[in-house]
Amino acid sequence: MRTLNLGILAHVDAGKTSLTERLLFAAGVIDEVGSVDDGSTQTDSLALERQRGITIKSAVVSFTIGDVTVNLIDTPGHPDFIAEVERVLSVLDGAVLVISAVEGVQAQTRVLMRTLQRLRVPTIIFVNKIDRGGARYDQVLQEISSKLALTIAVMGTARKLGTRSAEFAAFGPADAAFTDGLGGVLAGHDDALLAAYVADEATISYGRLRAELAAQVGKSLVHPVFFGSAITGAGVDCLMAGITELLPAAEGRTGGPVSGSVFKVELGDRAHPGPAAVRRRKRGQGRRDQRLRSRLGGPARVGRRGADCQALGPGRGPGR
Repeated sequence: MRTLNLGILAHVDAGKTSLTERLLFAAGVIDEVGSVDDGSTQTDSLALERQRGITIKSAVVSFTIGDVTVNLIDTPGHPDFIAEVERVLSVLDGAVLVISAVEGVQAQTRVLMRTLQRLRVPTIIFVNKIDRGGARYDQVLQEISSKLALTIAVMGTARKLGTRSAEFAAFGPADAAFTDGLGGVLAGHDDALLAAYVADEATISYGRLRAELAAQVGKSLVHPVFFGSAITGAGVDCLMAGITELLPAAEGRTGGPVSGSVFKVELGDRAHPGPAAVRRRKRGQGRRDQRLRSRLGGPARVGRRGADCQALGPGRGPGR
């Protein structure tokens, strides 16, 4: 089983927490999609988060897609809580950057993307809210390319924008314009592929293009773009397929001494009194009640909430 530590990031109100709910629903973790407005989402647990309809602290939820265990981290979108976001980025294997199809690229979008690029976190872009009035397709793609200065691969087309029946149709091997354009984008970062493309592009199989796309996404050279709606679920299945295919999940190392980094500490509740640390496990396998030593020299114990103190899986980490 591979593990992917995935972050969901966005400018405030782009639909980040709603997308998290939709992913959990599609994965079968929850039976009903929660609402930010109603304060019924899984990841906004603080009273103030439910009251204000915003995310203040990062929250971790896990689900499985095929052979990949996804540890999904919902992060704050408001710039006042950017420090909480930056703590999370160091433990991510990949990220989904959510952009509104109505508002497009916003101030916090640019800040987040610059940070993701600096840390070389492989990133998929999800353009949300295609069901809302004023939703745009071509203009948002142009904004992503120009304002974020990214090399993008558009993975499908959006139809019936601005209506509840808006949908996303993924491109495939039969779409000649897509395969030709994808080959050109990827050839710009790979000399061998460029040579084959110049010699005879017809010799490059679709399977090779998809494999090369995943490799270049893993190096943060190319950013796939999906469209959809977290509210209606349009495009979410395609996004989930893209997450497992294109972002670099890892097997991890279970042998050797336990090693990891804590990025979050939560207060306990009645069922689980005392603080609990959430850490990213780099190698080894902790046992319940096992005593560990921190880099600062003090003792730490794997808690009773479960193995590894609610540890994230052994992902690969940005820039590795």
